[in-house]
Amino acid sequence: MKMLATYKVVSENVPAEIIVAQKDDEYINTYELKHAKIREATKAVLDFLKEKIIDAVDIKISEILDPREAEFARKRLIVKAHELVKDEFAGLNKEDENIIVGRLVQEMVGLGELELLLADDRLEEVVVNSSHEPVYVYHKEFGWLKTNIFIANEEQIHNYASIIGRKIGKQITNLSPLMDAHLLTGSRVNATLFPISSKGNGITIRKFSKEPWTVINFIDPVSNTLSPETAALLWLCMQYELNVLIGGGTASGKTSFLNSILVFTPPNQRVITIEDTRELILPEFLNWTPLVTREPNPEGKGGIAMLDLLVNSLRMRPDRIVLGEMRRQREAEVLFEAMHTGHAVYATVHADDAEHVKSRLISPPIALPEQMLNALHLTIVQYRQRRTGIRRTFEIAEFIPQEKGVGINTIYRWSPKEDKLKSVGKQKRLFNELGMHTGMSEKELEKDLAEKEKVLKYMVAQKVNTVNEVGKVVAWYYRDKEKVLKTVEKNLGPKELLGGK
Repeated sequence: MKMLATYKVVSENVPAEIIVAQKDDEYINTYELKHAKIREATKAVLDFLKEKIIDAVDIKISEILDPREAEFARKRLIVKAHELVKDEFAGLNKEDENIIVGRLVQEMVGLGELELLLADDRLEEVVVNSSHEPVYVYHKEFGWLKTNIFIANEEQIHNYASIIGRKIGKQITNLSPLMDAHLLTGSRVNATLFPISSKGNGITIRKFSKEPWTVINFIDPVSNTLSPETAALLWLCMQYELNVLIGGGTASGKTSFLNSILVFTPPNQRVITIEDTRELILPEFLNWTPLVTREPNPEGKGGIAMLDLLVNSLRMRPDRIVLGEMRRQREAEVLFEAMHTGHAVYATVHADDAEHVKSRLISPPIALPEQMLNALHLTIVQYRQRRTGIRRTFEIAEFIPQEKGVGINTIYRWSPKEDKLKSVGKQKRLFNELGMHTGMSEKELEKDLAEKEKVLKYMVAQKVNTVNEVGKVVAWYYRDKEKVLKTVEKNLGPKELLGGK
């Protein structure tokens, strides 16, 4: 056996050692989770304690469905668990008491051992195919790995899926065997029931960072996804409400990129986001209303589709409309109609390059008339190399109105040889549009871009990289640009900018 990595994770005070290894008798590298084993006698006591806790802690339905109330209920459960553990295990030290209580909490209001996998920040995906085979994980460094964790039975997998669904008002049953949902941490969940998934009940959890990536994380040389120069251009486009579409393949970082540029929204504008599963997180001080679709009940009633939310959003006086993913013709028609009526619009779409973005928009199932694409200013395409797992901004291109339809003008493209986003053409439409919006000459626009680039580099150097921190610096820039530029020029600490209201 060859050891590839070893480290520790902790969930609910329950520690575990992780060993990633290459074994001679395995076709795939392994992910072993080792933690303190509980003896059979102790397990019997734990089952007894669960029943006593359930009797002692009265949890209302509202506390299950409301995330804020659920946290209070969880705290009450933890307090009661500590009391009962002290009674049943006299003389137990504090560390072991915390571990036993943590295990109780994981099993009663969590997802059991899966909670330890969700606590591992190096994992991107957690996959349960059935109770007959091990859980698989996708590791940021080592790709797909086979774990030593098995779910006890198919009923337990169904139970975990139901727990996840109940917390956000969704359900998964034999009549509705497919469920898209999310954890309260923001991680996306897909669940399927047998016989739709013929091996058995399944759960796929795509983990999201507790603190979403910002444009500063993308610029940071460690990730090397975006350059300060291109980020400054995107900031300028976002400031003056140009319409942007983010393309890319599965897990290429489309939503993360969309989230990162939304931080450039001026605080005096209203943002409406529309998603199937809540993923976007904007600065807390923005005037932002997130809308989420809802599946119909078993009788087929009560469903709220993305189109319903999109049409309704136009009645909410939005300055900016953000669509999680564009999939269908009617959604696209309403979205482009919003562009034509003066709303700034942002969305994601599955496409491999700028030409493919155009092709997706004018071909079934979206099938928009090509002339409608004139309202779209910019497309950014994300790329993920499956072999190495790296994510890069692959292309930034303009949509150029023409007599018959639209043309594509690529401004930046990623060079795999240099692993760098390189300029491959000059803006044709952007500066004309921006000049028209701002009254600035090309020279003045270049100066503005240079100032924004300095601010971005300053945030990288000062490690100002959370959604709220980056949002506050951007908000101060809009309110008092000279103050921000003075702070940057003198390389002062960001405390004054971050502390501002």
